[in-house]
Amino acid sequence: MSKPIVAIVGRPNVGKSTLFNRLIGLQTAIVDDAPGITRDRHYAEAEWTGKPFTIIDTGGFVPDSDEIFEKAIREQTQIAIEESDKIIFVVDGKEGLNHIDKELANILRKENKKVILVVNKIDSAREEAHSAQFHSLGLGDLYTMSALGGRKIGDFLDVLTEEFVIDTGDLKEDSQLRIAIIGKPNVGKSSMVNALIGKERSIVTPIAGTTRDSIDSIYNYNGEEILLVDTAGLMRKSKIRQNVDFYSTLRTLKAIDRCNLAIILFDASIPLEKQDFRIVQTAAEKNIGVVLGINKWDAVEDKDTNTTIRYEASLREKLRQYDYIPVLFVSAKTKQRLPKLLDLAKKVHTNRAMRIPTSSLNDTLLTDIARYPPSTKTGKDVKLNYVTQVKTSPPVFAFFANEPEMVSESYKGFLRNRIRHHYGFEGVPLTLVFKKKRK
Repeated sequence: MSKPIVAIVGRPNVGKSTLFNRLIGLQTAIVDDAPGITRDRHYAEAEWTGKPFTIIDTGGFVPDSDEIFEKAIREQTQIAIEESDKIIFVVDGKEGLNHIDKELANILRKENKKVILVVNKIDSAREEAHSAQFHSLGLGDLYTMSALGGRKIGDFLDVLTEEFVIDTGDLKEDSQLRIAIIGKPNVGKSSMVNALIGKERSIVTPIAGTTRDSIDSIYNYNGEEILLVDTAGLMRKSKIRQNVDFYSTLRTLKAIDRCNLAIILFDASIPLEKQDFRIVQTAAEKNIGVVLGINKWDAVEDKDTNTTIRYEASLREKLRQYDYIPVLFVSAKTKQRLPKLLDLAKKVHTNRAMRIPTSSLNDTLLTDIARYPPSTKTGKDVKLNYVTQVKTSPPVFAFFANEPEMVSESYKGFLRNRIRHHYGFEGVPLTLVFKKKRK
């Protein structure tokens, strides 16, 4: 089941990014007094009382503006409204009701979505009366809070998540391979699905955005039923480039939540862009298996025996911490290497369910740790003396230490690399947790 998507909308400078940061417990969005400081969209995973959801922070809504950033923000807010399951509409309790609040409320009332009206910047009970004027927006009950100070956040989250489902991720995962075919618009996602299943399941045109909704197909591969999810590209009406990335990200999130592996397609005929790597990051952060398909390899001109080597070397350099992801050069048009792509996906899926015996982990990793022990800026000794795998699909490894909070990010990277060196886990993100040494 997909995690609910919740969008935070409102005019500039009402505290949307502050609320976003409060809900996820991290300082990831830029927060500033200048209106419109949140230029890029932000999304993150959040959870309340065991109920996970995806939260989206949008820029400030400015109606009827021709300024390019404000136009982009307005369109992206509209996309967020369309794609989300619930909307948090934030207004400023100190400044009071604004004509932009009214215009945005008019838009929200027309949507068949649950809207929760939040009056922010209510720092004490004495200021509660300031919220009464917002009842005129006609959006039902309203909730007061201080996102900056955390006042009444818990009460609000109870309301927000009351219909959400408690996470059952610890239960045994369905063993069916469910593959999300993801990537930027027009990289050949629908063409690949059609080539695999042998019929026109998805409409294919050169126009980015032909696929508006995710399309599911069951494919019988060597006697195994595999679910293929062809994801949407660009919404046709969008004209500003930022909206391509935003819409693609939302649909990618929805598809990934339903799957346990992603085949990410790059277009070999055009230069790689930041959005390609954002999609890789999105999939990896969801802890699913990942395979990279370099599509349209047939369209690359003047290839020689070293072209593939040079392309992959450049790609690996750019992937950096994601260099564990396997790469295959394919063509949906000619069906070149498509069976190998599915075989690779099945192998990664198997890797994701792999469990390493505790005795083997301690024999190999403790030897590595003894040879290259962790160091700290304070010079204090950090001792790791036990490791065990506590979960599969996705794999999670627990390390026990005398000072777990002092293990550096660079050393965690070293440990991940050693696990991969000994056991593989090709295409699979690894999660490491550090706990206090047992008494």
